[in-house]
Amino acid sequence: MLHRLASLLCAALLLASCQQTRSAADASGQTTSPPPAAALTAADARTAVGRYLQSQPNADLYVLDSARVNDNDASWQVLVPRTDWAQRMPNRARFEVDKATGTVSSAPVK
Repeated sequence: MLHRLASLLCAALLLASCQQTRSAADASGQTTSPPPAAALTAADARTAVGRYLQSQPNADLYVLDSARVNDNDASWQVLVPRTDWAQRMPNRARFEVDKATGTVSSAPVK
């Protein structure tokens, strides 16, 4: 129950942070070029995987609070424990998050 509440709270915070406001330059019709995208941090990668998992039908099986994030040069590797894999090895699912785009993809655990 607590895990579900924490997941819902994270989802609500993510949705709130995704809302964009229009600047005065945009409202007047002027176009401005967006600032260059900064590389994602480890926390951003964990958040992106959380959003990805919320869209999955088996999202309740993942324990995002216990995820481990590793730096793999151009991407972040996020290892998330699964409750149904508790007595097996590997017991974590692997996700790759591209640092430049934030794209999340699942990958087999090696």
